[in-house]
Amino acid sequence: MAKLLAHARIIIGALALMFVVAAPALAQTQRNTDGSVNPTASAVNEQKLLDALAAPSPVGGGAISGRVSIPDAKSGTLIQPAGRAWREFHQVTLHWIGAIAILGMLAVLVLFYLVRGMVKIEAGRSGRTVVRFNAFERSVHWMTATCFIVLALSGLNITFGRTLLLPLLGADTFATWSQWGKYAHNYLSFPFTIGVALILLMWIANNIPNSVDWQWVKRGGGIVGNDHPPAYKFNAGQKMIYWIVVIGGGLSAVTGYILMFPFYATDMSGMQTAQVLHGSVGALFIAAMLGHIYIGTIGMEGAFEAMGTGEVDENWAKQHHSLWLEQEKNRAPSGATPRATPAE
Repeated sequence: MAKLLAHARIIIGALALMFVVAAPALAQTQRNTDGSVNPTASAVNEQKLLDALAAPSPVGGGAISGRVSIPDAKSGTLIQPAGRAWREFHQVTLHWIGAIAILGMLAVLVLFYLVRGMVKIEAGRSGRTVVRFNAFERSVHWMTATCFIVLALSGLNITFGRTLLLPLLGADTFATWSQWGKYAHNYLSFPFTIGVALILLMWIANNIPNSVDWQWVKRGGGIVGNDHPPAYKFNAGQKMIYWIVVIGGGLSAVTGYILMFPFYATDMSGMQTAQVLHGSVGALFIAAMLGHIYIGTIGMEGAFEAMGTGEVDENWAKQHHSLWLEQEKNRAPSGATPRATPAE
């Protein structure tokens, strides 16, 4: 009896082993319409993979995925053709966009300065100053500007650092620099975003385009030639910078946070699209701000004082923002220069 039970256990064990081995294969087999078994029916067709590799793959395209048992479904992606387009953009296209935009803007500004020089206050300084920006406005401007400079430098390091700085600094120094640049880029994005939001709220009422702006553009804005068309508090050029900051800063913030907190709001293709937008907008944003910095420093006499001390010379205001100066005078008693102080 004992031998019989032993033989029975062996037979049952062998049958169970055969079932475990054969069950997956039986589960995957399918029958053709004629009743014959097709053992490769559920296998990935090689031609399908080749077709996917040859198909156009814009960033954000599809992928070939399998099944995985772990919670992270992304690990089941076998091939994502869009990744090749993203890699080409990150390693080649973005370099060209950044180089053309930034170096091109620098070249234009240098040439313009050599030809035009600094825009002077034609009537000379009057000795009287007018308050143009209060302390809160200047604080918001400089907080946003400081964060932007650090973000720009650390962002350029991500794109160009391996090519330009790594050979000069060496691997260890470049790694340390890049690590701290990453920390600065991530954490300073928060005050930068707050600054952009405050700029939107503070000055939106003065940055709605109007007919005066079109006349300002047609007459060269006082930059080309010696004509100085009238303007309110912000002329057409400044309004353009304002909307570049608001829209460009907003896009940079949204796409940056998508990259900073990956896969919380999007999938792999969305991450790639966010990186394309973040890099492209960032490069163009930097180029535009170079023009803004030029005008506010060496490009125009008296312009820096508006954000430096908050006060501008009355003759500067009359030359560049005559309609705004008239408004300020009308608000002041007896038409006097509003909140004017003698220049020392």
